[in-house]
Amino acid sequence: MRSAATVEALQTALAAEHAALHVYGFLGARTSESGQPLVFAEIRDAYATHRTWRDLLTRKLVEAGAEPAPAAPSYELPTTPPTVAGVLLAASDLEARCAETYAYVVASTSSDDRRWAIGALTRAAVRQVAYAEDPGPFPGAPDLA
Repeated sequence: MRSAATVEALQTALAAEHAALHVYGFLGARTSESGQPLVFAEIRDAYATHRTWRDLLTRKLVEAGAEPAPAAPSYELPTTPPTVAGVLLAASDLEARCAETYAYVVASTSSDDRRWAIGALTRAAVRQVAYAEDPGPFPGAPDLA
């Protein structure tokens, strides 16, 4: 049985995944599979990962007897230029926000949910570095840096 704090953290992560999918879809439209195959592949892989996480979070919430939060009708989109550098910077910023969300999930959960959130936090921090930025000494917790 998941606690109310765990369900709230999973709902927060689900909302973040809905936003990540929307933004990655937007970023994918700003890349070209033929013109920038490596960047396109990275964005496509990130989209697939976040879709998997969204689906997993949805299942966890249903198992807990909670109604999974639906996607919002719209999300704020990056204002970076539609260049390779702009796409990578926007993706890095997105992964930084995901890392912060998963740090919250780690702090609010236990057992298998925490182990999974640690993996998601780690993956977001690694993507953040791969795209553009150093996540600092405590990925997902910029206030500790």
